Amino acid sequence: MPLVLKKKVAVLRGHCEIEDAESLFNWLQEASGRSLNLKELTSAHTAIYQVILGFQPTISIMPEDTSLYWLKELLTHDSKEVWL
Repeated sequence: MPLVLKKKVAVLRGHCEIEDAESLFNWLQEASGRSLNLKELTSAHTAIYQVILGFQPTISIMPEDTSLYWLKELLTHDSKEVWL
């Protein structure tokens, strides 16, 4: 399963499809203080990224996949500037 929702942490693995975006959105909206484990995330539908960037939840573990460097940058920099 690419999305596993636990009580306080959601684990995203492999490729997350658009169907997972609504589940993630609802889970993050239900309670504050929840976090994401992105360690094994390799790719996702853009809706997943929109939910993550919109809610700005705590990321307990950043993705190991180097192709997601841009996501790490957006989540770890205060400026949220867009770069080319």
